[in-house]
Amino acid sequence: MAEIIFDDIGSFPLPAGTSKEWMVDKFSEKKNDAGLFRIINDAFMKKVEAGVEVPTYPQYQDMNEQFLSIIRDSDCTEEPFKVKLANARIIELEAIESVAKLYREEYGEKLDVRVCVTGPLELYLKEFGGTEYVDILNVLAESVDRFVKNSLSNAKDFNIRTISIDEPSIGINPQVMFSDNDLVKAMDVACSSAKKAGLDVEIHLHSPLHYKLACQAENISVIGVESAATPSYLDLIEKKEIEDSDSFLRVGIARTDIFNLVAVLNEKYNTNVWKDQEHMEEIITQMETPEIIKKRLEKAYSIFGERIKYAGPDCGLGSWPGQDIAAQLLRNAAESLADFKKGL
Repeated sequence: MAEIIFDDIGSFPLPAGTSKEWMVDKFSEKKNDAGLFRIINDAFMKKVEAGVEVPTYPQYQDMNEQFLSIIRDSDCTEEPFKVKLANARIIELEAIESVAKLYREEYGEKLDVRVCVTGPLELYLKEFGGTEYVDILNVLAESVDRFVKNSLSNAKDFNIRTISIDEPSIGINPQVMFSDNDLVKAMDVACSSAKKAGLDVEIHLHSPLHYKLACQAENISVIGVESAATPSYLDLIEKKEIEDSDSFLRVGIARTDIFNLVAVLNEKYNTNVWKDQEHMEEIITQMETPEIIKKRLEKAYSIFGERIKYAGPDCGLGSWPGQDIAAQLLRNAAESLADFKKGL
C-alpha cells in the first residue's frame, strides 16, 4: 500500500523579538550570517520535531524577490534573466546543512527535505504583468531549473526528496496571457533537473481550476490542493484525469487561513483575539484538532485512495501568531496522519 508522506509548504512565524525588516536586511547581504542561520535552523528543527517527514526549509523571504533579486543582478547572470548556475543559491539550504549534519551524526540517517521554488509564471508576472514574451518566460524557467540543479549538487548532509514549484496565479490571476502549451512547456523546463534526479515534483496551486495543466506537464508528478479550508476544491478534480496522467495529489488537511480562523473566535467572544490572545489556543485545541484533521484526510482518501501521495497543511504558517502554536498545528497533523495510517 502506498505511503502518504507528511510535508509542509514552507513559511513559519519568526521568533519573538525578530523583525521582518531585520530578516530582509540580513538576506540582502547574501552571506552566511550566523544570526540568520540560527533562526532558520531553529525553525527548521521545530518542524522536524513536530513530526513533518519532509519539511521545507522555513521561508522567511518574499517568494519572488528570493529569486528575482539574483536573476536581476547582472553579475549573477550570463544573459538577461538567465542566472549563472554557481549563483543560483538558496541560502536557506546552506543554512540547514549544519543542523542536518548534527541530525545525521545522532541518528545515522539523512533528513529528507522539500525545496520550494517560485515558478516561472509567477516570476514573470511579478516582472512583466500582463504582457506576453514567451521567450522570457522560458528563460525564467531555465533559471528556476538552475536553482534546483545547484541545490541538488550542493546538498551533502540531507536528501532533497521533493521539489515544489509554487504557481499561485494559475487559476486565479486574470493577467495570465500565455497559452496552455506555453505554460506546460515552461513548467517542464523549470523542473527538468528534479525529474532527471528521480525526485517527486509538486506544483503548489492556490486554486485547482486549471489542475489539468499540471497533468499535461511530463515533469510534474504531484498536484497540491488546498482542500482543508475549501473542501469543495476536491470536487473539481477528476480521479480518472489523475490516473490517466499518472499523477498524484498533495491534499491540504489542516487549515492555515489564520485570519478566517481568528474571525470565528472574534465573533464567538466579541473581542479582538489578535490583541487579547487568551482564546487563540482554541484554534489548535478545538478547531484544528487531530480528529478533525484526520476526518479531512479520510474524506479525501475515500475519493482518491492511493492517488494521494502527500498530505499536510494547506499553505504556509508565516502569518500565525507564534512559533509554538504553529508547531502544535504540525504536531496535530502528524498525529492525525499516524492514526490514519494505523487504520489502514
